[in-house]
Amino acid sequence: MEKEDKGEEPVSEETQAEEVAEEKVSEEKTAKELEEILTEEEPAEEMAEAEEEAAPEEAKPRKRKKKEEEEFVEERIYTIPLGKAWVRPPKKRAPRAMQMVKAFVTKHMKLAVRVEEEEEKEELPKLIVSNDVNEKVWGRGIEKPPRKIRVRAAKDKDGNVTVFLAEGE
Repeated sequence: MEKEDKGEEPVSEETQAEEVAEEKVSEEKTAKELEEILTEEEPAEEMAEAEEEAAPEEAKPRKRKKKEEEEFVEERIYTIPLGKAWVRPPKKRAPRAMQMVKAFVTKHMKLAVRVEEEEEKEELPKLIVSNDVNEKVWGRGIEKPPRKIRVRAAKDKDGNVTVFLAEGE
């Protein structure tokens, strides 16, 4: 009699099974709708990036290295001595060390240098120093740059050279 007073009706197993089936169908529809929305809004490149993010971490470096190998023509690892930067006054050592890094890479990677006399409008290759290298040189402040630094210099097909911190540094 208590069930009658509260107005509750006994629920059979069949109706429960039907409700569960309806919930599953609605979840599948919402999942399909989301996929359609994502495919309409995102181009193929963004979808590939999303798949890379979902992939295990081991697969990421392999793909990244393949892109770098395709992009870079020549790649070398150098240990650049920066001891002569310590000959300068303390407040000028880290800037001098950065100048030495740029000069070393320019010389050893055979980067074309601008000549002021010739005013050609050709775009000369650029030297790009990554933030990691900059932070390594400036890490202990302006007065105490490292005595030497290991870098990886990579030249692309246009002749531009990018300087990265060597792996493990």
